[in-house]
Amino acid sequence: MLFKDVHTTQTVQSETQPNVIVIISDDHAYQSIGAYGNKIAHTPNIDRLAKEGAIFKNQLVTNSICGPSRACFLTGKYSHINGYKANDGKFDVAQQMLPGLLSKVGYQTAWIGKWHLGTLPGKAFDYWEIMPDQGFYYNPDFINQDNDTTRIEGYVTNIITDKATKWLDSRDKSKPFFLVVGEKATHREWLPDIQDLGAYDNVDFPVPATFFDDYRGRPAAKEQYMTIAKAMELNRDLKVNVDFNEFILYKRMNVSQRKAFSTYYKQKVTKDFEEKKLSGKALALWKYQRYMKDYYATANSLDRNIGQILKYLDKEQLSKNTIVIYTSDQGFYLGEHGWFDKRFMYEESLKTPFIIRYPSKIKTGSTINNIVANIDWAPTLLDVAGAKVPADMQGKSFWPLLKGSGTGKPDMPVYYHYYEYPGPHLVNPHFGIRTNRYTLIRFYGKLNYWELYDIKKDPNELKNLVGRRESTPVMNDLKKKLITAITKYKDTEAEQVMRNK
Repeated sequence: MLFKDVHTTQTVQSETQPNVIVIISDDHAYQSIGAYGNKIAHTPNIDRLAKEGAIFKNQLVTNSICGPSRACFLTGKYSHINGYKANDGKFDVAQQMLPGLLSKVGYQTAWIGKWHLGTLPGKAFDYWEIMPDQGFYYNPDFINQDNDTTRIEGYVTNIITDKATKWLDSRDKSKPFFLVVGEKATHREWLPDIQDLGAYDNVDFPVPATFFDDYRGRPAAKEQYMTIAKAMELNRDLKVNVDFNEFILYKRMNVSQRKAFSTYYKQKVTKDFEEKKLSGKALALWKYQRYMKDYYATANSLDRNIGQILKYLDKEQLSKNTIVIYTSDQGFYLGEHGWFDKRFMYEESLKTPFIIRYPSKIKTGSTINNIVANIDWAPTLLDVAGAKVPADMQGKSFWPLLKGSGTGKPDMPVYYHYYEYPGPHLVNPHFGIRTNRYTLIRFYGKLNYWELYDIKKDPNELKNLVGRRESTPVMNDLKKKLITAITKYKDTEAEQVMRNK
């Protein structure tokens, strides 16, 4: 709906259809953000969004891995329904998706940055410019709608912001817009912008209480290959004795970029490593500290560029009627259980940051504790835009929660299913449900067993309660809820596992 401003000739949008910007980062852990209680992280712009909008404390994903999480967002459906279960698949862009449904009610749509869905967006968006596969931190390639690939000099986060704001300048200003800004940061191998090298070198990061977890009673946790001690590579990940001709991510650097990296990683980091001559637990702790310093430094550019987008909206007087969402494709381990990466249905990887600002509708400083899932994002945005939510979408709108009506989406358990095995990290396939208090997980395939956690009493999920007499009533109740969810969401693979027991 449009109207003419009586003071100018500019056509402006009615507030019945807000603009929408979704900034989706990669592997950015909620526990690494100031607004989520982190006192070390420098995230003033993400924190600003939380202060001016609403922060979700129980935003969960339904499959904790990069591409499938994006597919759930776009379709409002579980992985087994949208067809994209693991990162090595080809996402069907011809299926019903959020951007197409928004286009039908007048929106102009765009995706810029990291896409990571195995296929090109095609006609799913009015405009797109994406990076092939994972993309690169330095001098990345971009594919445009003419299928031309161009290498752009510079740092990826800055380039994505520049492309996003240029599209905002060139769009059809008579229409509301839906823009997804797909960030590369903070994905492995955590290459900070040159200006951020060493930003956290004076910080001694607290070591998680579970860093030296022995995985007792949890066979899948014991089998994985994602520990900082063993799976994190000194040269590739931590840049010790980095060889600029060994890995393609370093080969792409120009002379000045290589010089800055060499000065920092060879003359400082590698020197420190070689002087210490570490082994065993001491080496694992050194690797953890280096991981944290690079991870947080990489996140600095992410936050800084979010600030640039907010500044653009302010300058163009778009802030009041633009929904801005900051989120990540899933959670991530920052040393908890000794790990990096994600995948497991444990809190650190199950839970993702989700912050939403809509100044004219959402009360500032709001906190939402209700359980919601990433399949709920699409129905919510359709609800806000005044579009009909298709009956076959499996997610439910949580817009009533944000309006403060007190009703909104019920606090129902979230169903989860992870598939990619053996994959790069040997995380066994599993499914389960998470309620306000409990997490029930069924591992299957090579391993075939149950895990149950009381996340109120045991937030670190160290004590598997399965087999304890006092847990039997809870276990039985949760199994019934799990079977209900499996049936409701039509997960035939899980049904088969449950039948075989």
